[in-house]
Amino acid sequence: MSRPRAGEGGFTLLELMISLGLFALIAVAGLALVDSVIGVDGRTEARLDRVADLQRAMVVISSDLDQIAPGPMGGDGAGLRFRRSAPGVGGPPIGVGYRVADGQLQRVVDGRAQLVLDQVSAARWRYFDGGWRDSWPPAPDRSLDWPRAVVVELQVGGPGGGNLRRIVTLPIAAKTT
Repeated sequence: MSRPRAGEGGFTLLELMISLGLFALIAVAGLALVDSVIGVDGRTEARLDRVADLQRAMVVISSDLDQIAPGPMGGDGAGLRFRRSAPGVGGPPIGVGYRVADGQLQRVVDGRAQLVLDQVSAARWRYFDGGWRDSWPPAPDRSLDWPRAVVVELQVGGPGGGNLRRIVTLPIAAKTT
């Protein structure tokens, strides 16, 4: 067994400095990668939250129109008003309306505004009755009739912003004699 000679028993200061420098470069690269992944995750989560908000808004609108109650319906390109049944409550129908105010799509229930969706720059409502109309009713004597379908087109901002469109077919209104 031979004894190590002087200078062969460990690392030199230069070798240690080079290895620490390489380790520092690898650590900085790893930190940048982790930071990038966290940033992508945050942006993805914001987009998913926005998509959930958009879907929730469309479900609320569709649900209200699916539960339309007999009575007058009116609207123009900027808003919509009608009565909807209250099946869970069992009471009389309630007045419901939609409008855009202060960058928000609002649902107005018996005069009280509720936020449905924020970052909405415009909403356009149209009504189908053999052809698309910009207002309803088409004549005063048809105030109790409903169109066959209603479409809402929203211009939304934020992550996943753009134009959003939903068409809802309405049930056939019962004829009173």
